[in-house]
Amino acid sequence: MNTDLINRHDFLLLFEVTNGNPNGDPDMGNMPRLDPNTNRGIVSDVCLKRKVRNYFTHFAPAAEDGHDYRIFIQQGAVLNELIDEAEPHANQRANPEENRDEWEREALEWLCRRYYDLRAFGAVLSTKNKVFKGSAYGQVRGPVQFTFGQSFHPITPLEVSITRCAVTNAQEKKEVEDAEAQQPGSGRNRTMGNKHIVPYALYAAKGYVSPAFAERTGFTDADLEHLFQALLNMFEHDRSAARGEMIVRGLYDFEHCGTQHPNNAEQNRREARLGCHHAHKLIEGVKIALKDGKTFPECFADYDVKCEWTETNLPKGIKLNLRHEGRSLGPNQG
Repeated sequence: MNTDLINRHDFLLLFEVTNGNPNGDPDMGNMPRLDPNTNRGIVSDVCLKRKVRNYFTHFAPAAEDGHDYRIFIQQGAVLNELIDEAEPHANQRANPEENRDEWEREALEWLCRRYYDLRAFGAVLSTKNKVFKGSAYGQVRGPVQFTFGQSFHPITPLEVSITRCAVTNAQEKKEVEDAEAQQPGSGRNRTMGNKHIVPYALYAAKGYVSPAFAERTGFTDADLEHLFQALLNMFEHDRSAARGEMIVRGLYDFEHCGTQHPNNAEQNRREARLGCHHAHKLIEGVKIALKDGKTFPECFADYDVKCEWTETNLPKGIKLNLRHEGRSLGPNQG
């Protein structure tokens, strides 16, 4: 059964790339994104959300308690057509002529129940459609937000030349044959191209889940579990020539549970919703550094990843879910 999300979550995602391009920049010829000040690699939050969306497109869980796992933002989708589908459902609950606000709210709730990415990440719905045009409900702020991923060390993108021996049309074939006749062995039957890769890099991205915004979109505990499942597996079915080796190496989920004795349920609920410790301090407890003698990383084995949080020093009211290991630490409560 789906239950409302009442606990705040802050998480750290570690992932690596080997001889691939984790997130090309279209303004730079699809070169891997990087910070010009430090040359550290960057993966945008939009890219990570796209991976999650793609995972649910192929491996959507069965609908449960009226919550479906369709994807709203997808290639080729006409958003206004999807939004307009909410109109007959809203008409069953409210009359737009009598209470427009209630009618729009019913339409939004139906869309959030239907589309997983809408209730997780939010979206802009005021796209000149007849349901949310000029509406206060036209901008949905989702409870799940990612930061940009950034590599721990500078990257050196490589441009690799590739060739194509086939031709695309008869005219190109004739040009190749004429060139070969004039100069046999000239190699004119090949088309040159290039691709950009990062030899190796380990990236970290942070994520935050707000119960306050989860209430507005209907994001549940079950939705959160499916999100973490997607994050752990999103690269497994995203293989391509540009992303042959991308692996999730860590998913540290800090769950806020409250500091009070379990008998004080109401106060624990309030603290769990608000948070029991600063997110940045929790995430900073996971230390990543190169091993002694290494000046730059060539593989994950060159890193020393150490989580300093243990059962004894974990801040009160915090439960650390090591999602990549399938185990948890804490929480320590009164």
